[in-house]
Amino acid sequence: MRIAIIDGMGGGLGAQIAARVAPALRQGDELLALGTNAIATAAMLKAGATSGATGENAILLNAARADVILGPIGAAIPHSLMGEITPAMACAVALSPARKLLVPTAQSQGHFELAGVESRPLASALDDMARRVRELLAGRPGAAPEGAPP
Repeated sequence: MRIAIIDGMGGGLGAQIAARVAPALRQGDELLALGTNAIATAAMLKAGATSGATGENAILLNAARADVILGPIGAAIPHSLMGEITPAMACAVALSPARKLLVPTAQSQGHFELAGVESRPLASALDDMARRVRELLAGRPGAAPEGAPP
């Protein structure tokens, strides 16, 4: 299974995701670090991603090839992550056929709010994300369990 993590800025969130997901990988799985900048990519690689690429084109190309996309919700919102997510990147994430597991973060954009999402510690949301990835990996060959919506 090809799992892509998208993050920017310092890559701290992406690194936390990589560290939680990497232990669940099996031979042949790929945990791809897609950073908006080299620092973010390097942080995710250091935390356990199996390969990495940086920049807009890397995200455009690999979002379409991923089975699962992980990251902050800002990965699908143009101009988020302090402007590092371009409209093309956000569109590539949103239109990708991959299952998207995105976490709301405290650093949400002031112009975008998720109504009905309770505030809770980021670590708890990341643990839930890692649990869901383990479920998806166990339910092979497809990324979605039988009867689940994409």
